[in-house]
Amino acid sequence: MTSQQTKVMFIYGTRPETIKLAPVIKELNNDNNFQTIVTVTGQHRQMLDQAMDVFGLQADYDLNVMQENQTLSGLSQRILAGLSDIFADCRPDIVLVQGDTTSVLIGALSAFYHGVKVGHVEAGLRTADKRNPFPEEINRRLAGVIADLHFAPTAAARGNLVREGIDPSTIFITGNSQIDALLSVVDPNLNLPAEVAPRPGRRTILMTTHRRENLDGALTEIYRAVKKALADFPDVDVIFPMHLNPKVRSVVMEELQLSDRVRLLDPFDYRTMANVMARSYLVLTDSGGLQEEAPSLGVPVLVTRTNTERPEGIAAGTARLAGTTEAGVSAALNELLGNADTYRRMSQAVNPYGDGKASFRIRKALRYILGLDQSKPEEYI
Repeated sequence: MTSQQTKVMFIYGTRPETIKLAPVIKELNNDNNFQTIVTVTGQHRQMLDQAMDVFGLQADYDLNVMQENQTLSGLSQRILAGLSDIFADCRPDIVLVQGDTTSVLIGALSAFYHGVKVGHVEAGLRTADKRNPFPEEINRRLAGVIADLHFAPTAAARGNLVREGIDPSTIFITGNSQIDALLSVVDPNLNLPAEVAPRPGRRTILMTTHRRENLDGALTEIYRAVKKALADFPDVDVIFPMHLNPKVRSVVMEELQLSDRVRLLDPFDYRTMANVMARSYLVLTDSGGLQEEAPSLGVPVLVTRTNTERPEGIAAGTARLAGTTEAGVSAALNELLGNADTYRRMSQAVNPYGDGKASFRIRKALRYILGLDQSKPEEYI
């Protein structure tokens, strides 16, 4: 065992990255062989800070790059420039990035430029369509090319990497650390504020939308399908924590502001979101993380996208692609709200994404690579 700690820098900038990396940071902090360094880009300032507070995280470095109406090219330039000084200052041994954001791609690229090894958490997710989701599909593919270690959540994700020519010895199947985070905050005894709590005796749809590719007309279609479902099912309510993107909010307000059974709210902190989800009847979303979380809670997911990088949930029956047209989303909602057998099958399907031990496996994989452990961690199946 080496007497010198390995410096592991985490680079992230959004709420989902924070949530999925928080349990990994905690796991490494409990191992004296590692020193963790937290670098946040501030890509999504307010929602990032919410999640940092929930998990008690503090940044060692904060680029604070967010600007109003920021472009992808401008964001990338600011992150790359800011990280250069940080690498020179702290000289990490390895960088860990998570998922598919601009912070992931530029964090991995900057580490490569500085000769630092990269570990990619949630590696290997693919839709096979480089423009959908945009820009996430390309971000994660390019991060995978740069990465030296690949922490794949499922066997299918590992298969994607192997087909792309990644050395199998660098891939570890860990499960998804999102499940670790989720299980740490869900509490059936938590008292939720009345304004966010699902109402007794009502069936609640928890809805989120934020995808760039849905901004061009698809959001309107989705929201009109929701209004139709509310008309057809009088016992159904909608809780909608709106994304902060003003382009999303303008469509939301145009289509749903006047509905008295849709609660339009600001984004929840992660603990509130997880516990509202646990008490909801179903989730309607274009998010990636919710496709993993809701099945862990026995809550069916309708995905308002035309494809998904998480096909395991579709195959397991915990999630269903609803598309982005009014007709498609309406049909999916009608089936799930109106057919008890369909709902029962989806709510009782086995979650394929994790068992709450992904962070432990990532730490064990790092120990193995560093020669601290003699055997690879047992893989998630």
